[in-house]
Amino acid sequence: MPNDTALFLGQFLRSPATIGALAPSSRRLAESVAAPVPERGEPVVVELGPGTGPFTAEIQRRLDGRGHHLAVELNAPLAGLLAQRFPKVDVVRADAARLPSLLRERGLPHADVVVSGLPWAAFPQDLQEHLMSALTSVLAPGGAFTTFSYIHAIPLTAARRFRSLLADRFEEVVPGRTVWRNAPPAFVFNARRPRP
Repeated sequence: MPNDTALFLGQFLRSPATIGALAPSSRRLAESVAAPVPERGEPVVVELGPGTGPFTAEIQRRLDGRGHHLAVELNAPLAGLLAQRFPKVDVVRADAARLPSLLRERGLPHADVVVSGLPWAAFPQDLQEHLMSALTSVLAPGGAFTTFSYIHAIPLTAARRFRSLLADRFEEVVPGRTVWRNAPPAFVFNARRPRP
């Protein structure tokens, strides 16, 4: 949507380190990132950095009214838009590092899936580690974590450090295929079974 792109670009210009992209993700990327959301049961799905909601829409489509979908967005205008656009989603304006307390406040014992739109390659090492600790502490033992990276970020030091962090914190990390129908092209990381 053109309005989403304008809003996203405006928020990026105000805070590039926390937004991390010039435009919302494509539907193709959203489908790849949301693939671990179970098609049965009552899963708890946590979404970090939902932005204008392309991943949110795909998660909601896959849940089809089941489970609990918690979307954690730090940016106030984006959180407001998301809450208005997706009334069935539990949207909270908060830092992703507060994830353990956010789940406790809702009486949720763990997350079955964590989907991230956060710009991991833009974060310094201490922030990457802090957020990853919060995330892995709430994942169920067999839980899944998915995120993505832009292909142009592959050689960046922070991106390499993030890939190493994933390997340290999860028993299984599988990079997905490149999603060319995204601006810029991106690929998905699928991680399962957080290490204790």
